[in-house]
Order: sequence, then C-alpha cells, then structure tokens
Amino acid sequence: MTTDRLDLASPDLVTENIDKIALLFPHCVTETDKGKAIDFDLLKQELNHQTVEGNKERYRLEWPGKREAIVTANMPTTNTLRPVREDSVDFDNTENLYIEGDNLEVLKLLQESYLGKIKMIYIDPPYNTGNDFVYKDKFTQKTEDFKQESGLVDEYNQRLVPNPETAGRYHSDWLSMMYPRLKLARNLLTDDGVIFISIDDNEVHNLRKMCDEIFGEGNFMSQIIIQSNKRGQTYKEIAKTHEYLLLYTKNDFYEMYELEKDNDSLPYTDTDGKYDLWELRNRNPKFGRFNRKNLYYPFYISPSSLNEDSLAKISLQKTEEFNIEVFPQNSEGIDGCWRWEEKKVTKTLNESESLNSPYSVLVARQKKDGDWNIYQKSRKNTTKAKSLWNDNEVISEQGTVELGKIGFKNMFDHPKPVSLVKRAVQIGTFDNDIILDFFSGSATTAHAIMQLNAEGGRGMRKFILVQVPEATDSKSEAHKAGYANICEIGKERIRRAGKKINEERAENQKKKDSEIKFEDEIIHPLDTGFRVYRLDSSNMEEVYYKPDEYKQEALDLFADNIKPDRSPEDLLTQIMLDMGLPLSLKIEEIKILEKAVYKVSENALFVCFDTDIESDFAREIAKEKPERIVFRDSTFKDDTAKENVKQLLKQLSPDTQMRII
Repeated sequence: MTTDRLDLASPDLVTENIDKIALLFPHCVTETDKGKAIDFDLLKQELNHQTVEGNKERYRLEWPGKREAIVTANMPTTNTLRPVREDSVDFDNTENLYIEGDNLEVLKLLQESYLGKIKMIYIDPPYNTGNDFVYKDKFTQKTEDFKQESGLVDEYNQRLVPNPETAGRYHSDWLSMMYPRLKLARNLLTDDGVIFISIDDNEVHNLRKMCDEIFGEGNFMSQIIIQSNKRGQTYKEIAKTHEYLLLYTKNDFYEMYELEKDNDSLPYTDTDGKYDLWELRNRNPKFGRFNRKNLYYPFYISPSSLNEDSLAKISLQKTEEFNIEVFPQNSEGIDGCWRWEEKKVTKTLNESESLNSPYSVLVARQKKDGDWNIYQKSRKNTTKAKSLWNDNEVISEQGTVELGKIGFKNMFDHPKPVSLVKRAVQIGTFDNDIILDFFSGSATTAHAIMQLNAEGGRGMRKFILVQVPEATDSKSEAHKAGYANICEIGKERIRRAGKKINEERAENQKKKDSEIKFEDEIIHPLDTGFRVYRLDSSNMEEVYYKPDEYKQEALDLFADNIKPDRSPEDLLTQIMLDMGLPLSLKIEEIKILEKAVYKVSENALFVCFDTDIESDFAREIAKEKPERIVFRDSTFKDDTAKENVKQLLKQLSPDTQMRII
C-alpha cells in the first residue's frame, strides 16, 4: 500500500516521450541542469545511414509555428472538469458525456482516463473558409495580458479569433490549431480505432499531409466524397457540390463494411437472423507477436460445446473443458496477433454471457485443415464501404431540415445531417464502442448515435462530445431565443432528440409482441442521457503545486489547499481524471459511520472528504476492500491520526492504495 500524494495534473508528455526514446536509444538520453534530455545530434545519427553534417532537405509538411504547436500539445495542464448536474440528463445512470470548454485542454485531461479506449472519432472542424474562427493557443502570457491582446474579454474567456484570407498566417494558424488536437486525439483511439474528419477544398490538401504525419501515411484509408448540396456553390467559376470525409485508422488495417438495412445476403443464420464470421486474427503482415505484444495471447476452446453450426465456445482461461489452445498466426503461418486486446475480449465475453447478445459474440470454428480459428459473429453486411456518398440523406441541407423539426430553425449554420454521422459510425464501430467528437457544434453526433442505438434495438454505443461555449451572435435567431452560446444549443438538441427517439421507440414497441418488448428492454435499455462537465481551473490552490515558492506563514493560510468554492463532486471528478478512471463510471454516495463516502464503480475508488477520520472508520471501510481510497489532508486531526489510518488499512486491506489531497 502506498500513500503518495496525487499530483492532480495531466501527464507530462515530454518526459514520457523521452522515456520511450530511451528504450530504443539509451545512449541518446543525457542529463542537463533541468533533468533528462535528448542528445539530438546522436539521435539524428542513429536514424541515418550516412554521416549527418547539417540540415538537409526532407519530405514533410512545414509551416511557421509548427514547433510551437508540438510544444502546445505536450504541455501539461492543471485545469480540471467540474460536473454540472443541473444541465445533465439522468446524471447517475448515463454513460454519455457532454463537456464544455476548449477542446485542447479537454483532450489533455482525457489522456489518462480514455487512453486507448475511444473506438471512433468524428470531427467537423472549422473549414478555414476565411469566415471561420480558430483557436489562438497561447499559454505563456498572464490571463489579463492575453485578454487585452486578443480582445477576448467575454465571460467564457474564449481564445477564438477570426482567420480571414488576408491574414499573413492564414494556413499556418489553422494548421497550428489542428495539429496538437489531432496529436492528442490519436492517443485516445483504440489500436483498431478510426477517425473521420469532415473538410472542404480550403484545407483538405494540408489536412491530408498533417494526418499522414500524425497517423502514418500507411493508415490512410480513404478521402470520401460527400455530395454536400444539389445546386452547387460558386467556387472559382465551378459549381462545387461536394465536400470530403477523411478516414484514417490508428494502427491496424482492417476491412470496413457498411451496415445495410437488408442484410439477407449474409451467409449464416441463427435464431436472431443473418450473420457473418469475421476472423479475429489480424491479417496485416506488418503486425505480429513482437511489435504488438498486447495483441498476442491464447484462446482456449471447448470442443464439447460444438453446435449444429460447427461453432464452439471459447475462453481466455484453460480448464478441463476449455483445453484446446489457439495462438494467432498470420497468413504465412508465423506468430501474428489478434485485432482485439485481452481486456476487450474479456468485456465482450462477459457481456455476451450476461446479455445473450448475438452482436458481438466471439466463437471458434475448425478449419478444413483441422486447425481452429477465432471469429467475431457479426450482423454487418459484407458490402465494402464506398468512397462516394451521394445519396440525398447525407446532403448538407438535410441537417438544417432535421434541426428545424425539433425547434431549431435558422439557429445553426451548416449542421451536418444525422445520416452522414450515422453512416460513419456504422462503418467504424460496433454496438458497445465509445465515439468522441471534440468539435461538437450542434451535437449531430449525439443525435446520430442515440438514433442508431434505438434502430438496432441492441446498440449501446456511448458518446463524448466537447464544445467551446462560443457566444452566439446578438442578432442571431439562437440568441433571440435565449441561447447565449453554442453549448446551450447542443445540450438542448440532445434533450429534444432523446425525448423524440424514446417516444418513437415506445410507439414502435406497441406494434410488437409484449414479450419481445420486455426482452429488448432488459437486454439493451436505451441511454439518451448525458453528464455535463465544464472546464475550469484546478480545484487546488496554487500552493498545492508549488509549495516551495511560499513562506511558512503563507503556507499556514493555505492549510486546506482546496479552493473554497469547490464542491465534493468537483474534487471527485478531478481525482477520477488523475487516476485514469472514465467519467462515465457509476458513482454512489453512501454512509459509513455517518460519514459521506463516494463509491465509484463498486470498489474501484472510495473518496471521503469528511473530517475527524480515525481508526474506527478505517476498520469499517477496510471491509469493503477498495482498490483506492482518497482523503483530504485536512480530514485528519493530526499526523498521528493519519498514520494510524494508514497502518490499519495496510494491515486490514493490504491491496488498497491510500492517497491524500
């Protein structure tokens, strides 16, 4: 058991990157008066077959400010997120998130809790048409100095500035805005994750080069053409009727298919309908046991469980029943890897067993040569995803019509249609995945996911939306209707869309057999709620992070270390982020010896901020065997009481990690 103090800051990505380089080139890491650093001369030489004598030409995208953009992405933050219950819907039960704030800061805060957990990202960033606003990311100035320079003095302290075509850094400012956000976003994707980016002709060429650098040129999948309108807009004397949707994968290449309304062409049939079998082994010859160690592990098969379709049950644990061992092999018969990590397989197997879901079942099947292989039982049609989307449902005007139907006529410019995002989600995800949109706008992504979940009857996809509270124009219809900023529109759109979807679902269920309705509700209740969080400064006083800069008499004034206007739920949220726990986890408030305790995801985390914590409380809470427990420093009467609690927990619950803020 450890009692190290939580740092309550996002990861220091520079230090992590140095450590990664050290694994490959340990002699290129040196020490300076400021700590570890890279000897770039040595590193350059290690990466070249010939002697490096100076700067040489190379193929890459450059622009003024690129280095600053890299620094911006790597710079840690002490900001945090604060829950806003009054704006949320079904806060205690939903797994969806809506986050208000600068998406760069939010992406930094999500780095630990959602590292490698997002299956798909969809974003519709500013197209840089000359009328768009872009983020001006500056962190070296004091707040007041920055406000004065940029003219941003509104209540939200926004960093959005206009970017006209006449600006001397027209393309550069847009690239500098996008680069750190995409760099951080990549970290959040699963190994088989994908990103869709809507864009038009103004920056598509630069965006392609940037994504080639961040995601890897080999992970480019497609530049999908979207028919954006029917009539066309004047564009250099050509009627432009299309936009683009860039598609990249994070690491693994895998074939993408569209989910069609009629999947009768699928080759197999069970009691739930048609299905196909997709190999779980990764077909990419570049990936294998030695460079994808987390994707190399055995399955165990139960031959006695073979059914009439020649499918057998599988397990990750070897038992008397599950006794046939199968490792992944690539197409050449040597050690390969699977497409999924063990933790995802475990989650899928548990859900399949508890929900009896046919949508993500994993099974084994014996091949003609007698060897066994592992398959994913899928309801997706094997029709390849196409690179031209020109049906009426994805045309831009449709998005405006959809908003009008739920009371937002003329309140939002150029919203994406629900069908466009739904189609991307169908291609890039399965039923239980998480989708992130950090340029949320009118919240089309949330609308699309809820509708898609309802249509399938079994969908449990979750969304995370991020949007800066950009003020609405004082002359706009939205402002006149009482919406002060875009976030207010987005949240209300999700509420109205969720209500409408639930009403339609209830109406459809009336037409079905009551037994089917009951079964569907038990298997997959529809989640149309969302937890709202708002970006803010740290809950901790500055002295918490820099105690050495304060004299003893000043330290006494900040004995509590916590800002007086912060609530226990504010502190809990920052602790969850620091510990890498998803913000969607179940949170309960319980009483132990009359003291309030927050219980997160059963025993994953216990947090208590009440005062006078002593031995009796430690004995009682130790019975729960929490994985982690956090107290405020001021909750203990003195250091002796703190040490007594520490020793008791160590004795009674040795696996519990105790932390102090």
